[in-house]
Amino acid sequence: MMKQHIPSHARRAISLSGLIITLGIVYGDIGTSPLYVMKAILAGSGGSVDQSLVLGAISCIIWTLTLQTTLKYVVISLRADNRGEGGILALYALVRRQRKWLFIFAIIGASTLLADGVITPAITIMSSVEGLQFQYPSINVIPIALTIVTALFLIQQFGTATIGKSFGPVMLIWFGMIAILGLVQVVQLPLVLKAFNPVYAVQLLAQYPGGFLLLGAVFLCTTGAEALYSDLGHCGANNIRISWIFVKLSLILNYLGQGAWILNQPTGMTDWPNPFFAIMPNWFLPIGVIVATAAAIIASQALISGSYTIVSEAIQLKLWPKVRISYPTNRKGQMYISSVNWLLFIFVVTVILIFQGSSRMEAAYGLAITLTMLMTTLLMTFYLIRIKRNSAFILGFLMIYLTIEGAFLIANLAKFSHGGWFTLMLAGIIALVMYVWYRGRTLKNRFTRFVRISDYYDAIRDLSEDTSVPKYASNLVYLTHADRITDTEAKIIFSIFNKKPKRADTYWLLHVHTTDEPYSASYSVDYLIPGKLIRVEFRLGFKVQPRINLYFKQMLKELEAAGEIKLDSSYDSLKKHRIPADFHFIIIRRIQNYDFDFPPVDQFIMDIYTLLGRLSTSDIRAYGLDTSNVVEEKVPFVLETDKKQEMKRLR
Repeated sequence: MMKQHIPSHARRAISLSGLIITLGIVYGDIGTSPLYVMKAILAGSGGSVDQSLVLGAISCIIWTLTLQTTLKYVVISLRADNRGEGGILALYALVRRQRKWLFIFAIIGASTLLADGVITPAITIMSSVEGLQFQYPSINVIPIALTIVTALFLIQQFGTATIGKSFGPVMLIWFGMIAILGLVQVVQLPLVLKAFNPVYAVQLLAQYPGGFLLLGAVFLCTTGAEALYSDLGHCGANNIRISWIFVKLSLILNYLGQGAWILNQPTGMTDWPNPFFAIMPNWFLPIGVIVATAAAIIASQALISGSYTIVSEAIQLKLWPKVRISYPTNRKGQMYISSVNWLLFIFVVTVILIFQGSSRMEAAYGLAITLTMLMTTLLMTFYLIRIKRNSAFILGFLMIYLTIEGAFLIANLAKFSHGGWFTLMLAGIIALVMYVWYRGRTLKNRFTRFVRISDYYDAIRDLSEDTSVPKYASNLVYLTHADRITDTEAKIIFSIFNKKPKRADTYWLLHVHTTDEPYSASYSVDYLIPGKLIRVEFRLGFKVQPRINLYFKQMLKELEAAGEIKLDSSYDSLKKHRIPADFHFIIIRRIQNYDFDFPPVDQFIMDIYTLLGRLSTSDIRAYGLDTSNVVEEKVPFVLETDKKQEMKRLR
């Protein structure tokens, strides 16, 4: 189930309701980072905690939130909107025509972002319920976390629009709470405000033993920045930028407060509790745990919804096999993908059971999302080139963020053996699926042969009027992949004339073109042979679900209302009763010839591609066609090989 969507007019204007909704949509991931960031830094310090470590670490956090989250994403990336939509795949759609190989960056970025969607619910929910151990040290929080996770994934199929309305107010309470808790501690030790000086960050990285590796823990404070960009279409840049001021202030106050509490502890302390819960008064702890758990659930919901969105966009961009998509509500953009939901559930439960605690999950967290941010930087560079920004600015942007994110990547690589392997393995599997699906389609398209449709006009007229051939259908609709109006696939001609001649009153060629604009939806009609051969093109944005059956019926009604076609049956006995004409769809699926093999690597890709095709949703279901009037035909690849084995007659 996707998130609450702010109407376009509200996204452009700043309003209190829009800002509150934005808090519930955008900041779940980055907003819950105080639950585990300082705890991870203390664990990475090896027990050696002093003023230089605390001030240096908080200084790194402040400047990471400033350079990475604020400057790169809030200021720069939000300008790279694709008709109001953001995210790495929306960015890829803007630049994919510049270089064909940019799909590699999109695949790596999307796959690592999906892998991050597995670890985030696990670490946020575990971190929040672990607060119970402050009052009940012996309590086993794993069953509690598993119960929350199970309930969260179960309700997805029913939609979360109703409870989603409470996300904004809950996150407003959350940010207000963490800001006040932090401020109380800062007042007790104003010394911690020195962390605003970047010199402390430089000293930590350059002089503190193992200080550079602590960047892996520091990086956790900005992991939600990529999701912030992805939610551009739900909230709009204005609401995100304004609300970020409040969010950033709350986050920094809480980090400063945790730092102040650490510095106020006895020298030589080694067994550190989670500073986030430690700064809470005992009487407030139950309330704090409840609010933290609610915020963690909202953060998890954001990642689950984001995963649906990524997969949906990837399908439209031909980077993912077709899967069934449901729509629990009538809200724009809200969806539910059962296969994604339950795979995520299995992986999240697996993470909780393998790592057993948030401290161990921190070791697995951050490595994959670093790669996502690097891919966004590279794609953003091509976008800046496309819009012809100043060369010095482009070079500066690229060098600064390759350096920052490269440093984070190197630091996070230390986590590989401690759990980072899990998210990279998962991202690798997802990336393999994406690459095979993209490459497999490319290999198939290499053998697609197009012919000029005008060469068959006379044959189509004659077949349509030839009563010696049994009528196959009154209206026969073929889905074509020919981009040019003058062409069609040879396989369609073969189906009409050779694979059992198919006589029809009218032949339709239906072409679905996926546009780079996210929500465009339009169609055009060309009468190639008036009354006999009609070509229709649907132009659908990459975020629009291809409900072809629905759109086709809408188009027919509009054409009939305009007097361009008649929808009454062509049979006299049915026409007098005003029975509508029948329509039959033909979908042609190409299969590999038994007498042909690709080169070894390509054959391996095609074998996996075929397997994925069997596991994915058929074109009939993906396009929302009525199975009662659809026929699927199989034809071999049309191949011309250099080696031709000729037989010799003996007698």
